[in-house]
Amino acid sequence: MTLSTKHLLGIKDLTKEDISLILSTANQFKEVLQRPVKKVPSLRDVTVVNLFFENSTRTRMSFELAEKRLSADTLNFSASASSVKKGETLLDTVNNILSMKVDMVVMRHSASGAPHFLAKHIDAAIINAGDGINEHPTQALLDAFSMKEKFGTLEGLKVAIIGDVMHSRVALSNIYLLKKMGAEIVVCGPPTLIPKYLQEALDVHIEYKVKDALDWCDVANVLRIQLERQNQPLFSSLREYNLAYGINRKLLDSLKKEIVIMHPGPINRGVELDSDVADGEFSIILNQVENGVAVRMAALYLLSGKV
Repeated sequence: MTLSTKHLLGIKDLTKEDISLILSTANQFKEVLQRPVKKVPSLRDVTVVNLFFENSTRTRMSFELAEKRLSADTLNFSASASSVKKGETLLDTVNNILSMKVDMVVMRHSASGAPHFLAKHIDAAIINAGDGINEHPTQALLDAFSMKEKFGTLEGLKVAIIGDVMHSRVALSNIYLLKKMGAEIVVCGPPTLIPKYLQEALDVHIEYKVKDALDWCDVANVLRIQLERQNQPLFSSLREYNLAYGINRKLLDSLKKEIVIMHPGPINRGVELDSDVADGEFSIILNQVENGVAVRMAALYLLSGKV
């Protein structure tokens, strides 16, 4: 089987069958990663450039490791140390890199739609590693893989997405994916951090009380407060946010059931999650990081044309 699309620009563009194929392929690659020799020759002779115009730790390292595990040749680009600082355009930058015979581009950019723009102008396969406040498809895929690994299915799963939904590309990709795979979704946060269009446009329920969201859900996917994307104060203080929407052990203990805690990282400890929750027995945050390598291996392999 092959994907229905040449690029991975967003979950919005994928079919349910595409998502299932990526997750099943990731499961095979996760088995590879448990072996003493974790490398396979699947992308030998394929050259991948990691084109990061925004800072990243987990996503960039995860892609680099996935490429190395697949035996691809990798080229790492950092905007801060490139001719972009001299005024070079995005298209010129990429075309210069592609003239070195690069086959695939993994791209993170602060402008929403940047990977889609590139896809219209170049032939190489593009994987969106996060574009502005639009989408982060591989994060949603690894979140889904982690949930499916824990529960066996996504169908009927109750997922609460809690926090700064307004500025989160992770939230939008997760909503698209979970809706396609039959899960139920609630988004929760301060009214100033929840887009008003969500309920009508994407058919998701909005909840403003974190206790009610946690009482309802099987999984709480907690988002980082993205102060760097906020042009004006949207709540009075981080302390106030923590008191109203932060998840701590006392709150979890007050629930009548156990729930799974997830977070795409980086975590603002003491703001959206207390440390005893982030590091506690209900947390699968480090599993998400581990699963990210297998999921990105699957995406790279399926888009490489080597299938």
